[in-house]
Amino acid sequence: MTTASGASTPSAVPRERRTSVVPARSAAAASRIALAALVRRDLTVLKKNFGEFVGRTLMQPFLLVFVFLYVFPTIGQGIGSGGGKAGESAFATVLVPGVVSVAIMFQGIQSVAIQMSQEFGYTREIEDRVQAPCPIWLVALARVLSGATQGLISAVIVLPIASVVHASGVEPKLSIHWWIVVTLIPLACIAMTSLGLLLGTTFNPRNIGVMFGFVVLPIVFLGGTYYQWTKLSSVHIGGFHWLQVLVLANPLIYISEGMRAGFTDLSHLPLYVVYPVLLAFCVLFLGLGLRNFRHRVRS
Repeated sequence: MTTASGASTPSAVPRERRTSVVPARSAAAASRIALAALVRRDLTVLKKNFGEFVGRTLMQPFLLVFVFLYVFPTIGQGIGSGGGKAGESAFATVLVPGVVSVAIMFQGIQSVAIQMSQEFGYTREIEDRVQAPCPIWLVALARVLSGATQGLISAVIVLPIASVVHASGVEPKLSIHWWIVVTLIPLACIAMTSLGLLLGTTFNPRNIGVMFGFVVLPIVFLGGTYYQWTKLSSVHIGGFHWLQVLVLANPLIYISEGMRAGFTDLSHLPLYVVYPVLLAFCVLFLGLGLRNFRHRVRS
């Protein structure tokens, strides 16, 4: 409609159709969403197989404490330098943090290294994962984070079992220091899953036995599971404490000693050494693992 002055009324002006424009998602946001989806996928699989996960997690730590802290004292085969019940209780106090450390380490290797070798091997599942809309290295990081979550669950499950399975009179003397526990356990989980990533991308599936024989077993037996680092000063040649120095190259010794600081009042490696070195191992293992992962995927 046109007025006498010749101007068009608002009702006569055709309305322009407005098109809604969805802002483009940034690469960082897309990567975060893809990372969260990959982690949720792994945790969903874990939820469906939680019974198997618990059984796998508990078997080795349970057998350790059952044999050393229940069977041996019951049959009179003492542990703890022949110190009777007091010596056995002291050994139990040493062993419980070591058992938690070993559970975290094995979970990191099981959830990342073994799975990764299978995915690069006969299942070829890695081909589906790398199609996610994110950088290749983020796919490996998602596996590390989901494995660290499983390691954290393992620690929560194993500690009560390791604390209560013992013979009468053989009782570990635990004293929990929460600020150490809540900071050290997540760091330990990430360090061990990063090691799992490095091992899983270094060893071929047919060489898994070699990995356990020449890497995993030495880490366990020289990782302070059954003894304190401070006690190794008794092992020396000509005044040189060679074993105490040698085991410092083992990442598990820092976890075991940190756990003793968090769960007991025993002497241990200083925490101002434990935290920085364990963080350095995280950076080293994760960096090498991501490099190997990219190389394996592209080859």
